[in-house]
Amino acid sequence: MTGVLLELDLTRGVLETPPASPLAAFRARHLPTLRELVSALRKGSRDDTVVGLVAHLGGPGLSLAQVQDLREAVADFRASGKRAVAWSESFGEVGGGTVPYYLATAFDEIWVQPSGDLGITGVSVQATFIRGALDKAGVIPQFGKRREYKTAVDTFTEKEMTGPAREMASRLAESSYEQIVEGIAVRRGLEPAHVRELVDNAPLSADAGHAAGLVDSLGYRSDVYDALRKSLGETTPLLAERYIRRGPRTLQEVRKNLPWPQKPVVAVIRISGGISVGRNSGGGPLGGPGSGSDTIGAALRAVADDDNVKAVVLRVDSPGGSYVASDAIRHEVLRLRATGRPVIASMGTVAASGGYFVAMPADVVVAQPGTITGSIGVLSGKGVVRDALGRIGISQQAVSQGKNARMNSAQEEFSPEQWESLEETLDRIYADFVAKAAHDRGLPEAELEALARGRVWTGADAHAHKLVDELGGFEHALRLACSRAGLDRDHISVVAAPHRNLLDRLRPPTTTEDLAASSKSPFSTDGLTAATFSTDGLTTAVYTALGLPPAGTLTMPLTWRIS
Repeated sequence: MTGVLLELDLTRGVLETPPASPLAAFRARHLPTLRELVSALRKGSRDDTVVGLVAHLGGPGLSLAQVQDLREAVADFRASGKRAVAWSESFGEVGGGTVPYYLATAFDEIWVQPSGDLGITGVSVQATFIRGALDKAGVIPQFGKRREYKTAVDTFTEKEMTGPAREMASRLAESSYEQIVEGIAVRRGLEPAHVRELVDNAPLSADAGHAAGLVDSLGYRSDVYDALRKSLGETTPLLAERYIRRGPRTLQEVRKNLPWPQKPVVAVIRISGGISVGRNSGGGPLGGPGSGSDTIGAALRAVADDDNVKAVVLRVDSPGGSYVASDAIRHEVLRLRATGRPVIASMGTVAASGGYFVAMPADVVVAQPGTITGSIGVLSGKGVVRDALGRIGISQQAVSQGKNARMNSAQEEFSPEQWESLEETLDRIYADFVAKAAHDRGLPEAELEALARGRVWTGADAHAHKLVDELGGFEHALRLACSRAGLDRDHISVVAAPHRNLLDRLRPPTTTEDLAASSKSPFSTDGLTAATFSTDGLTTAVYTALGLPPAGTLTMPLTWRIS
């Protein structure tokens, strides 16, 4: 019987969560999830039939936090004594190759095609500003924020980075760069100063990278597999996601998968995408996932009432959204903790603003060093599109009762009294966010407020400032949950919640909890616009087309990109 050679193909990208709608699932039908790949490597390290690992790197960019999850999984695989090889045609032929190369350094050996490059050119934090376009279109942006680092509104109100925004972006880039340089230096046996010098001289040719000790061998795909065949013998290649999905093949695996004796359960509740009031939404037929407070709250209540659930991992990958929705979820997390079950928050690529709000009350908050988190701040407002619509011949009229009936209309500016009311609301929400964060993190309110002010941090910096408890990925969070609950990691059932089988989905709901546990129709479009950024009637399409945010008061900068 030939051994199995696990294959990772990361040129296609990786999903954080399974697609939320049928069309999105069809489009992503061959994409693995991050958890599948990590689980496959963990299982493969303990499987005698698996003899090695080969990874094809490049293509759509993975986030720094995702790469760090994979680096940890590769390190665990290598610790079993099995060989792990990474190869690429080029690390950044026409784009940045820094993060893919950082991932490659986790492997025993790195191959690059002789004609390839090492585009390890560093880290850049990019922000987009559309204020000039709004001015030309006749849109009047009216937004308030708390405080100076809450830069999501800067996209609409500024034409360039403000001083605080530049300071924050500089530290994000610096922290990310420090992590990458250290990781490369340790794995390639180089001094960090020398790695920085090589980066400053990049892009490097494959030959130059080989001479500098960044690459082990030059060759094509066939050369990589020929070399593996010589060292490992004849093997059967198998994609990692196919390996983890296949059924039990040995008597031991059959026994392990039997439903009896019943194993203690660790529930995993995912909060992904924008946070809104109501039920989970797929964000439209082609969109990504969104998390509704009703659905997440129902899941938290269900596991709180289930004696078989011994611990919970709250996996958060969200830039935030609605304040009241985030607060409702936080309340249910605290209620769950009151039952004595440990709740561990595991942050993904981003867990900021509302995403941080829902994670902060956990017993332990875990983030990768490259996670984007914090953004303890508030924003609200609207873009007035009356003049923009008028330029294309569209007008609206309304008859109202009540002095502030049109306060959130995109057809009218705020009156002085309405703007004062908005400012009071921002102050109230910000004070509540800061007070609750200080309580959950066990910090004096003044100390927490100095770390808040809307500022975004990397996980590494958040950990240094006690906004995060430990650094690591999902597997680390899962082990913490097991340890705190007195469980053996290898003898538990990991169950996603909410989980409803097809029969449950077809049954009509009998209680409001049944309604809350279900998701919206995958083709639903309601909820695309939150009340704090409301539009009315015909203005919705134009408002969205102009890029004005379908978000909530607790939202981090949506246009920032770290590459």
